[in-house]
Amino acid sequence: MSLFSPLDRPWLNLGLFVATVATTFGSYFLMFGGGVQGAALFSGSTLLILGSHEMGHYLLARHHHVDSSLPYFIPMPPPIGMFGTLGAVIRLRGRIPTRNALVDIGAAGPLAGLLIALPLMVTGMSLSHPGDSPPMPSMFPGPTSLWVLLPELFHWVAAKWQGHSAPLSADGPGLIFGDNLLTLGLQRLVWGELPKGQELYAHPVFVAAWLGLLVTMLNLVPVGQLDGGHLTHALFGDKAVTLGKALAVAMAVLAVLFSASWVVWLLLTGRLVGFKHPEVERPLEPLSLGRKVVCVVCFVFFALTLMPIPMTTGGP
Repeated sequence: MSLFSPLDRPWLNLGLFVATVATTFGSYFLMFGGGVQGAALFSGSTLLILGSHEMGHYLLARHHHVDSSLPYFIPMPPPIGMFGTLGAVIRLRGRIPTRNALVDIGAAGPLAGLLIALPLMVTGMSLSHPGDSPPMPSMFPGPTSLWVLLPELFHWVAAKWQGHSAPLSADGPGLIFGDNLLTLGLQRLVWGELPKGQELYAHPVFVAAWLGLLVTMLNLVPVGQLDGGHLTHALFGDKAVTLGKALAVAMAVLAVLFSASWVVWLLLTGRLVGFKHPEVERPLEPLSLGRKVVCVVCFVFFALTLMPIPMTTGGP
């Protein structure tokens, strides 16, 4: 079996990869001020995590004789993209034969990415340094939730309509990366209990690993043809559509109460990805016990990496 398909366009894949190297380096250098070394560490760590994720999908797809493209990295130049990339994707050009193959292909990406992201997270945490914590905003409702932002926007529009000056609320000092159960546990493992009033100031490797965990969490949302959707379709068949729509409602609640950024993922999953999933070629072939265990492991990691507020700024 050849690793490469006649339909592959390796120069396009390579060009997008090189562009993403440049945009991730430039974004960190310009927006985080980490210097050349910090930008290089961030760019290299980010691309290693994203590349491992997509190559996990790619290799398992080829193992099951499903024609798929090489990974396409998606550059996003600053200041449009804070991190310089929208991730990476592969395109499956053939039908998936069985539910077992669907689990293998769907789970391989997140698990391969985690295999790289977790040791990088521990390394990044150990290289980070504690310091005085910036003023922490209220977490409920979140300062970037629709509950908070929409009234502010309404008052701003009303004031502008009446000809008054009405600046939107200023950002607080410092960018705060959201925590999840995994980062909290690893922080306690690496640093123990930080003194009250102190917080870790993120090393570039930490930022890259945090981004990797965010990408893993978003991909494991069990909707449509996301990685999590592959797994729920393998487990539940067409009933996974109902579960996906319930998760869409949950994302809407997160957007209203915690972070408006969930609106973006809700629109992408609802409009571009959709809730339905193509049927495998042999749907009656049973799902093995081992694949069911893999699904459980993936959804445990989804729970551990879930961040209701992925990112915010310090404030009163």
